[in-house]
Parts: sequence; structure tokens; C-alpha cells
Amino acid sequence: MKLNLPEYDFILKEEKGKTLIWDSLRNKFVTLTPEEEVRQRFVATLITQKGYPAGRMGNEISLIQNNLKRRCDTVVYDKFGSPCAIIEYKAPNIEITQEVFNQITRYNSVLKVEYIIVSNGIRNYCCKIDYQNNRYTFLKDIPNYNDINNCI
Repeated sequence: MKLNLPEYDFILKEEKGKTLIWDSLRNKFVTLTPEEEVRQRFVATLITQKGYPAGRMGNEISLIQNNLKRRCDTVVYDKFGSPCAIIEYKAPNIEITQEVFNQITRYNSVLKVEYIIVSNGIRNYCCKIDYQNNRYTFLKDIPNYNDINNCI
């Protein structure tokens, strides 16, 4: 399935019959799954086209929600090290449903970020959360880093 994300030259290697891809945010090779390809291409797009500093992003960030350990696919931080956006990835063949939004919303109940983003590499969704009025707005595009109020 062709992704709706730019292609990049990633560092790949074969090990024990599996293809691995270098994750520059985690500084290690990880198994190249369809979801991981979405993550790596999305992160590269944020860095190269949207101005997100690699040093202010982390992949597979652990959090505790209802006494259970969970992992956010990607968290974006502000200059003070506080989370300002979270991103959830799915493989291209996985439809983005209400359950996917429920999942990222559960993570956000802990992190309380202003932006939540969901992508399966074909469709990308970004919501800006308005806590004061208890509502959210879907944005037409993923904002540039400098346009995220709480990140700069």
C-alpha cells in the first residue's frame, strides 16, 4: 500500500531474517513493520518539513494510566520538556476509527497536551484541544512546530 508520506533514505539492515530500520529518536535499530514505516516516515516529515526539532521528540514513551503501563508512539515536547503533542500510528491497512481516537484520548488524560495526531500513513488527523471550553477542533493539516502554541 502506497503511503501518503514522503519517502526518505533510512538506514536499513537485515538481521535474523528481519529487516531493521534505524530509529534516530531511540538511537537503535527496530524491526521494520508497516506501522514502524509509518512512524519513521511521519517523524522524518515532521523534522524536515514542519520544523519539529528531533531533540524535542521521543518514540515509545511510557506513561502510567489507571495503574497500567502504556506507551505513546511519539510525544513532542516544548522547550521546558513538557509534552505538547502526542502522535498515534497505525499500519496502512488499519482504518482510523473512533477506537483509535479513544486510545490516544486515554493517553492524553495523563499528558494533557494541546494537540493529538493520528496517522496510518495514508490519512492523517490532527485535533487541537480546547480545555477551557471542553471541545476539540480537527485541523486541515499538521501544524508546523512554531505554530503549536505550547511548544515554542
